[in-house]
Amino acid sequence: MNRKKITFVFNAPVILCFVIACFGVLLLNQFTGGATNPRFFMTYHSSLSNLMTYVRFFTHVLGHSGWEHFIANMVYILLLGPMLEEKYGSWTILEVILATALATGLINYFFFPKVALLGASGICFAFIILSSLTSFKKGEIPITFILVAAMFIGQQVLDGLFASDNISQMAHIVGGSIGALFGFLLNKH
Repeated sequence: MNRKKITFVFNAPVILCFVIACFGVLLLNQFTGGATNPRFFMTYHSSLSNLMTYVRFFTHVLGHSGWEHFIANMVYILLLGPMLEEKYGSWTILEVILATALATGLINYFFFPKVALLGASGICFAFIILSSLTSFKKGEIPITFILVAAMFIGQQVLDGLFASDNISQMAHIVGGSIGALFGFLLNKH
């Protein structure tokens, strides 16, 4: 008998650590009765003299409002993230995550002062657009990119204009834009 041994592989360290961190933050927030998200994992218009304001520009992507919000974001991240991390490397994916967190945090802080922001949906949109550009070559624009951008970003613009929900279309649009920027920069050679 020739049996193959099955092993588990930590195949995408940045993505897996990010998902584990988000899971831990969700559990912590539930354990504290919702006290940790506003304090550490949600960005909003707080004093610039408060050090936590700057920390939350990055950490808001770890917080989620509940299981449904968490699962919706993690499905996209776990589906697209490992492929992107394999193609571009762990450091680049970490840069995409940090750039998206900072950009959405700053834009929310300065342009939407009455809105609190948490969750990784901006990162999901960055990954969606970045994945549509994985076959980008200089002088060519993949039709899949145009279709994905039109459908995902177009829907967010429409929702931003006409929907009144607790979903941050701004984070989706900014995340998608960062994914496009990284996609063009990483694949221009």
